[in-house]
Amino acid sequence: MNPSVGVVIPTRGDRPGALAAAVSGVLDQSYGRRLHLVVVVDGGSVEKVAEQLAPVISTAKGSVRILPNRQRPGLPGARNTGIAALGTDLVAFCDDDDLWLPGKLEAQATALVEEPAADFASCAIEVEYGSRRVPRLAGTVRVTREHLTRSRMMMVHSSTFLFRRGSFWVDESAPGGQNEDWDLALRAAWRHPIVHVDRPLVLVRWGASQYVTKWADRIAGLDWMLARHPELAADARGSARIYGQLAFAHAALGRRREAARWALKAFAARRGEPRAAVALAVAGRLISAGAVLSLLNARGHGI
Repeated sequence: MNPSVGVVIPTRGDRPGALAAAVSGVLDQSYGRRLHLVVVVDGGSVEKVAEQLAPVISTAKGSVRILPNRQRPGLPGARNTGIAALGTDLVAFCDDDDLWLPGKLEAQATALVEEPAADFASCAIEVEYGSRRVPRLAGTVRVTREHLTRSRMMMVHSSTFLFRRGSFWVDESAPGGQNEDWDLALRAAWRHPIVHVDRPLVLVRWGASQYVTKWADRIAGLDWMLARHPELAADARGSARIYGQLAFAHAALGRRREAARWALKAFAARRGEPRAAVALAVAGRLISAGAVLSLLNARGHGI
């Protein structure tokens, strides 16, 4: 028999159309057992969200509960509220602006069943930005800690996470909810390589994220990761990427001196780090941070 699955969708309740689509994408999965979905409302009205989802829930094949965030306010606390509310074998995450594609759950659950030592599974994604869709594949069926140290592996996205309940909780100390998903994936990979289904089975919609332009939170989140995971600074390519991101964030805030300092650190770690060069261009006002992000996002990439 397939393991039982519970799904957590955190929401603020401010994008009802996307949330209804996310809920439908979960409940429409073809799976051998009834799904248990928990929608956790963080900072919004539970009653309003229930009203928004009423047409979807009325025809739901699985069970649906709508709860307030009972942990620390923010995304990590909302995820943990959902985990605590479930009694299933496996727990999955889906963001309220993303969409599970047909076959996602079955493929990942099968991969976990076939590798009993693994606690955690992910899958490839398709990034939607405007009218463009770009698949992002990992090129591997096992994501290791080395992979996640050298690269963020953005296809190992929170909306692809499926893991054994009781194995993991989200760290609620993540500043502004930044990088809690990367931290979780890294902790999982340290225990055992993540089982990865390298087919795009989740549609990740860019452009509506709560975190796109919160540069101060991005800086705090990267500092937090460097403090929690010393191995990130030990890998030349991985550290150059992070230092380049810090340079870019400081440049976006107009902090030219800090941007230059982090860019130099990035170049010292890896001479050809492109993020450092782009950060210097933003700091020098040759191009805006927003224009850089638009160009990258249209190709399915971030900074």
